[in-house]
Amino acid sequence: MRNLAHTFTPLDQLRAAFGSRLQENMLMANYTTAHVGGPVDAAVIAQSAEELENAVRQLWALNTSFYLLGSGSNVLVSDAGIRGVVVINRAHTVKIDTHGAAPNPPTVWAESGANLSGLARQLALRGLSGLEWAANVPGSVGGAVYGNAGAYGMDVKSSLILAEILHRNEGRQSWACARLEFDYRSSILKREPGQAVVLAARFALTTSTKDEVQARMDSYNTQRRLSQPPGASLGSMFKNPSGDYAGRLIEAAGLKGTRIGGAQISKMHANFFVNDQQAKARDIYGLIQLAHRTVQDKFGVDLELEVELLGDWPSL
Repeated sequence: MRNLAHTFTPLDQLRAAFGSRLQENMLMANYTTAHVGGPVDAAVIAQSAEELENAVRQLWALNTSFYLLGSGSNVLVSDAGIRGVVVINRAHTVKIDTHGAAPNPPTVWAESGANLSGLARQLALRGLSGLEWAANVPGSVGGAVYGNAGAYGMDVKSSLILAEILHRNEGRQSWACARLEFDYRSSILKREPGQAVVLAARFALTTSTKDEVQARMDSYNTQRRLSQPPGASLGSMFKNPSGDYAGRLIEAAGLKGTRIGGAQISKMHANFFVNDQQAKARDIYGLIQLAHRTVQDKFGVDLELEVELLGDWPSL
């Protein structure tokens, strides 16, 4: 999840603001699902929504640039790293409410750094339905809200009640689903980066049984194993164009299995680029450029990235 302010504050000012919480030259390959990426100038780890709010408020007050990362999925960090600040969101408290008065459904409230797939599995153990589709979706709750994550015909918009938002100009607020202006793999937060961050979210659930919820999750897991590759990747690389699938287009362009350095366009699903041989970020980006250019030349389709490029990159 990306959030940009304006400029980078000198390290001495950041040290004064954050003290021992500030980490310098932290290697981003250790914090991304693709296991690639160079060092960031400075990083702050937030262990709660309150710590996240305080860190973001301090950075906005300093008028400094920052990126906010949860699980590190759906981002590709340059080998040269990031000039600026990264906030690593580890706020993971979860509260499940099954005692709402009728006709109110059960709900779950989760801080934005909570692991989305782990949350889905927690709910399954309690026989609560609504997030089964997320059981194998990499990412955090905040990142899922930011990008309207989804799978198997469902997405965040399907069950989100509200998100607790920290807005740069308006402070802390609760936003109903409609205010987030969700679109396919997008939201107002993603379209207007730097203006707000997700602190927590509440989702509507339905009461089922542990066996029924687990059966649905098992079905989705089977579909995933049969269609998506294991190993280190960023998730889906390109958004599906209207009426078609990015993976189908990349495969039809003859690129399935193509390798650059330590990265490969998956032989199982062509919209997944896998780091299977100690790839560099430049290897993955080379495949991105190749797929984008070839699909455009052969089919006239301008594929749009679903992942975000962090650091300095040439344009596609």
